[in-house]
Amino acid sequence: MKTTVELPDVMEVKHIQGFLRIGRSQAYQLAKTGAFHTVTVGKRILIPKKSFMEWFEGMPSEPAHDERSGENTLSEVF
Repeated sequence: MKTTVELPDVMEVKHIQGFLRIGRSQAYQLAKTGAFHTVTVGKRILIPKKSFMEWFEGMPSEPAHDERSGENTLSEVF
């Protein structure tokens, strides 16, 4: 996992994927939610690091919890 210092100022979805340790499809879904600013250039989705980090730092400190199965679910976080 990259630290925030190692992330580029303008990130791609692959950077979000690596930073959050989520799958490619889930990273694209997250980018399309509008939770943070994105810019589409051709087929590329670019994300300003500042916008992404503001979203990330504003997330709850404890993971979401699925009470039915007792497991944490990423989908509930975003």
